[in-house]
Amino acid sequence: MSEEDFDQAVSDALDAIPPALAQRLSNVAVFVEEEYEPEPWEDPEMELLGLYDGIPLTERAEMPFQLPDRIVVFRGPLLRMCSDREELVEEITVTVVHEVAHFFGIDDDTLHGLGWG
Repeated sequence: MSEEDFDQAVSDALDAIPPALAQRLSNVAVFVEEEYEPEPWEDPEMELLGLYDGIPLTERAEMPFQLPDRIVVFRGPLLRMCSDREELVEEITVTVVHEVAHFFGIDDDTLHGLGWG
């Protein structure tokens, strides 16, 4: 899949978020990066499909200015784990939903229980 097609699949996954939730998804920037760079204290072999970096909506205080939260989708690991385009598009969607759910304060255990792990 080309970079442009991958970016479009991420965009399509964001467009599929129900409007009532999408309206609340503000001050969030979404990026596609090639690889996750583990922090020094993390396993150097760790691969992430996506990352939410920010303060979940459930933990925010009313502040006049706040830096945007970030959602990052990692292209390399997703390409390596999927065997065809259909599977890749599905995994991109799962990854985007998973990271958006973190914005709304939903933790990994709950997401895994719901099948969005």
